[in-house]
Amino acid sequence: MTPLWTLADMARAMRADINGAPAEAITGISIDTRTIAKDEAFFAIKGDARDGHDFVEAALQAGAGVAVVARGERKRFAADARLLLVDDVLEALRDLARAARARTDARIVAVTGSVGKTGTKEALRLALSADGETHASAASYNNHWGVPLSLARCPADVKYAIFEIGMNHAGEITPLVKMVRPHVAIVTTVEPVHLEYFGSVEKIADAKAEIFLGLEPGGAAVINRDNGQHDRLAAAARAAGVGRIVSFGEHASCEARLMRFALRADTSCVHADILGHEVHYKIGAPGRHLINNSLAVLAAVSLMGADLALAALALGQLRAPTGRGARIVLRVNGGTALLIDESYNANPASMGAAIALLGQADIGPRGRRIAVLGDMLELGGDGATLHAALAANLEAARVDLVYCSGPLMHSLWEALPSGRRGGYAGTAAELEPVVLGAVRPGDAMMVKGSFGSKMAPIVKALERTYAGSPAPEADAGA
Repeated sequence: MTPLWTLADMARAMRADINGAPAEAITGISIDTRTIAKDEAFFAIKGDARDGHDFVEAALQAGAGVAVVARGERKRFAADARLLLVDDVLEALRDLARAARARTDARIVAVTGSVGKTGTKEALRLALSADGETHASAASYNNHWGVPLSLARCPADVKYAIFEIGMNHAGEITPLVKMVRPHVAIVTTVEPVHLEYFGSVEKIADAKAEIFLGLEPGGAAVINRDNGQHDRLAAAARAAGVGRIVSFGEHASCEARLMRFALRADTSCVHADILGHEVHYKIGAPGRHLINNSLAVLAAVSLMGADLALAALALGQLRAPTGRGARIVLRVNGGTALLIDESYNANPASMGAAIALLGQADIGPRGRRIAVLGDMLELGGDGATLHAALAANLEAARVDLVYCSGPLMHSLWEALPSGRRGGYAGTAAELEPVVLGAVRPGDAMMVKGSFGSKMAPIVKALERTYAGSPAPEADAGA
């Protein structure tokens, strides 16, 4: 098996001193002792809450081939400890990431956007893997340490690589995309997310547009034509010197254009024109938002020279991950109910998409559609208004009952008609027993909120109480 890195190459890239007798062949890069594998390199990164140097001994005992530590922390470890000594561990990881980018001939795509980044990245992983070996960011590793970690993990010989790039503030995307240097940059959409830090959607668009600053010469920008910030993004791409701008959506001018679609409870059927090629395909997870993002995926596939037909076929294997639409069957009083887990995070756009998804869900003869919603955070002064506005989404999706938790969600609670009010609590923990007692056979329940609103434990409690299991996969060939 070819190692991810040789010790000598790692040391050279990071200008590191070698201590002890580390493994000569490094199999991977890790920042977590709970999952570290034999002969991986452990990077002792200092975070806001924890210092990775506190876990170096545990990493080495678990079989790490080497630990990358700051020179200033050297005295904390045994004289013969397997170490690479650097001035700054996070900067060393960035140096290794740059070396990874320099050594690969892979075609690279970067993805940003207010919502849909991770789902689009996973769809790209499926689509491009059908054509050749593909590397992609793990989980949602899209920040100042996640992007260099994902890039440093990229094998030298892959054909394609995909990186998700996120931000909370202006200026954060620029150094990350200049590290990744993609051939294609996708902006899924721009929505009122992190308004607390930006003040306007236009400023959010400007921050997202930083992704164009790192495009390789001859690279392409892929932009959502149906989004209100399209023209602003396109202008930013042109200002950055991008020569190829591809739009996607339903608009007649789109190069990646949605022609027709059919929404089903567990899948979607799509007919699209992708850069002049008509494509019919199915998406193995439901949701109108996934259809639009699939256009961006297939546009990127075409732009990177991959096989469009194989990529479209592969989208039938797409499954919603935990916290982002995963479907779970609950065993309730001799029957079953459907749980849709959207608990990872939330903002007005993703909340609207999740409510629409609940509206598509099949229910039993006496079943109800139930939304369990926690606060959407980082919305600034518009928070109360944006929460109350969800009442219209819930009505359009024919949601029968709504359970709310958190001070911001109280604005939605007050906007709901009395017949739609299921229950309200100040915190998710207080709401949990109420929700557990509400489920009946035939119901479809969706749980969503920002990460900080702590809705995921409600999902776990429902799974424990009702012996939850993954819902049967849709037949993508049907």
